[in-house]
Formats: sequence, structure tokens, C-alpha cells
Amino acid sequence: MKTAFVFPGQGSQSIGMGRDLFDNFSAARQVFQEVDEALNEKLSTLMFEGDAAELTKTENAQPAIMAVGMAAVRALESELGHPLTDKAACVAGHSLGEYTALCAAGVFSVADAAKLLRARGRAMAMAGQGTPGAMAAVLGLSIGQVQEIVSTSSTAESRVVVANDNCSGQVVISGHTEAIDRAIAAATAAGAKRALKLQVAGAFHSPYMQAAADEMKSVLMQADFKAPHVPVVANVTAAFETSVDEIKKNLIDQITGSVRWTESAQLMTEQGVDTFIECGNGKVIAGLMKRMAPNATLLSVGDKAGIDAALALFG
Repeated sequence: MKTAFVFPGQGSQSIGMGRDLFDNFSAARQVFQEVDEALNEKLSTLMFEGDAAELTKTENAQPAIMAVGMAAVRALESELGHPLTDKAACVAGHSLGEYTALCAAGVFSVADAAKLLRARGRAMAMAGQGTPGAMAAVLGLSIGQVQEIVSTSSTAESRVVVANDNCSGQVVISGHTEAIDRAIAAATAAGAKRALKLQVAGAFHSPYMQAAADEMKSVLMQADFKAPHVPVVANVTAAFETSVDEIKKNLIDQITGSVRWTESAQLMTEQGVDTFIECGNGKVIAGLMKRMAPNATLLSVGDKAGIDAALALFG
């Protein structure tokens, strides 16, 4: 068994997430307390019993999703009696999930991850206010078809790009609202099963996030990173990264660049990974991996039942 631990991104949040981990594992409770202290607010209360619209705000959702992922990691480590990296061939995360993956790999602390993601969320929200931007999911077309559509739908005044290549037949595009509308019409005409706008606060993973990338460059360059204990698959390179300098550069580039998840998944399977354990709320990443690695063992760990299943898997 060769295992990769993978972590979800924005959109996986929901009220009540992480509560079962909090109630059942002291190591998980410690994570939520660390995040609350780092942000100087009770983010855990918002997560467990707050308002869904407030949790969905980019600056809240990003550290909250990381908190659940790391709570699952710490709970699993506590039950196993050794670091998760002892069981991992590599780690990877989708968009903000890359920060969770880096935290799990020992690059920075939970507290630092929370602060970085709060800064990232705020920077992205602010950048989103500067341009009428949107994102849309395109289902049923190949990545090549979508790349052609975004190219022909872009103008000098309004651009659209591929934001996430999630899996075969599922691509997310991002850009100026006018260009998104043109691309949706073109995708529909090209035979897409669906092409619909997403409920997001801006054109994430597009050139319209350059102000956020500039802001995060200064934040990341000052942050204290350590070399990861296991290789981390970067979103923008779809390659294994172990250099601190490269990791920081990739996190900066990721804000305006594309999440190359299909290629990341292919890399891991080509390297012999046959077991993917998703740590965090929901089953979004497991759903993507099921389509790309149908013979792999897939497990989602976001509550006690998930922890128990992972422990059984490791024997």
C-alpha cells in the first residue's frame, strides 16, 4: 500500500464541520484552539454553529477548511502513535488545501497556516472587489476543448482562463464576468453537459487576482518555512516539491495560476500511489479521485467514523 494524503479546497465548508472530531479527540480540540488563538477569535464557534453565509466568506472559509483537515490529521496521528508522514508517500491539496498539505508535511505550524490563510482569504476578497469577476464549472468537455473556448472568449478588456482542471470532464474557468458569459455560451454550443456560474466572490486563479498575489508575496516571503518531511505536489507545477524557495514561489503563483489537479493525480498514480486518504470536511477530493483512479482505495476522514476506518486500513 502506497498512500497519499489529500486535502480539499474552498467549497467544502459547511456548518457543523469538525464538531465530531472536536467532541471525540483531544488532539483535534487542540487544533481548533490553536486556530482560534492564532486568529484571536472563535472561528470554531462559527464552524460548529454559526451562519453559513458568514462561514462561506473567503477569509473565514479558508482557515476553517484547513482547521478541519489538520484536526483530522492530528486525531489520526494521536491514535496511530506516530506522525502521519510515516505513512505517507506524498501529500497534495486543492487550492487552499495545498496549505493544509504543507502544514501536515511539517512546513509550518497550524497557527501559521491559519494566519497565512486568513491573509490569503482577505487579499483574494479585496482583489475580487476590484474587477467584475466570476467563475464557472464546465462539465462534459475535454480540457483541450475548454482551453480553446477560453482563448476565443477572451479579449484585451475581458479575459477568461482555466482555473481548475479537476478531472476528466470537469473544468472550472475564471475571469471577467463578460468573458465568463461568452465562454458559458460557447461551451453550451460545443455540447457541454452543463456550464454554470459558481457562487464565489471573484475570479480566483486568474490574472484578476494579481493584487492578491502581490499582497501574499510579501506575507509569504517573511514566513518561516521548513523543508517538508514528505514530497508535496504543487498545484501550479503538478510536480513533487521539497525546496522551501520553490514552495513559496508556487504558493504565490497559485493565486493567479491554474490548479492542475488532473495532472497532480496522474503523477501520484504513476508513482505507485494506490491509496488516497482525504482529510477534511466532505468527500469532494475522493469524488474526483474515484473518476481518475477507479481502482484505488479511497477514504474520507472528517469525523470519528473516518478515523476508525483509517485505523482499520493501517491495521
